Amino acid sequence: MKKVMARLKFIFRNGETWTINKEHIGDLWIKQVTTSYGRIGNSEFQEIHPCESLRIEVYPEANNVNSHDINLGGIEAGMFDRISKFQDIEMMDILYLDEDHPKSDVIVQSDRIYFPYKALDTDGHDNEHQSSKIMNGNIYIVVDPNLTVEDIYPG
Repeated sequence: MKKVMARLKFIFRNGETWTINKEHIGDLWIKQVTTSYGRIGNSEFQEIHPCESLRIEVYPEANNVNSHDINLGGIEAGMFDRISKFQDIEMMDILYLDEDHPKSDVIVQSDRIYFPYKALDTDGHDNEHQSSKIMNGNIYIVVDPNLTVEDIYPG
């Protein structure tokens, strides 16, 4: 089996998700993904993959909600507006298909990537490290402790 990336599934702090097909992604950079092992509370030990930063350009065709994503805010206003209003992307799953079976749409593997997260206030929902902007119909998102969307994608 040879895996090939098919989609990215963003997971927000409140549990909502947004799945983007790879055809709707322009620029993408996931910096310094590492492997760690740990657990939270009494959960099982698990392998996790934190990264140093993310930058992504998403085309307008992805400004919607897939039926398997549960996100009422995205249905009402579109995902671009939701991301512009809330800085709460916490992690992402990279979803893979089996390249040896190109007609199958069955996800065969996924990797969960955790983004740098620093709460903006006491409720902990918004991430100080996330910034975004809509430009020329696309949305640009940066999650980075040192750079903003304006630093990477100037007007």
